[in-house]
Amino acid sequence: MTPWLIRLACLVPLLAGGAGALSGAGFLRGDAAAVDSHLRYLSGLLLGIGLAFAWASLDLRRRGWVFDVLAPIVVLGGLFRLLGLLWAVPPLPHVLALGMELVVTPLLWWTVRRGKAAADG
Repeated sequence: MTPWLIRLACLVPLLAGGAGALSGAGFLRGDAAAVDSHLRYLSGLLLGIGLAFAWASLDLRRRGWVFDVLAPIVVLGGLFRLLGLLWAVPPLPHVLALGMELVVTPLLWWTVRRGKAAADG
């Protein structure tokens, strides 16, 4: 029964995440409280992702799998940020974040994977 409940609960982030990724801030309909709440939530997720990457970096041989899980999430976010460039160019820090998401993160992932393969080989 639990797997079905998890799958049902997954509909919330899938639908909300998809709507936000495709429509940007328009998803929140200009409601300042909703924008603030959503930004704080997403910032908390970003903080958690950063902490998990930092934790994994302390023992890459055993925790390299964390990169396998998180790197595609970061790249997916970067792809939707890139999609947003069709409508507007964000301020420089956001463009630089795009470089982290689509260039630096995949390079770090590849380096970790290559190092793990060499250590296992």
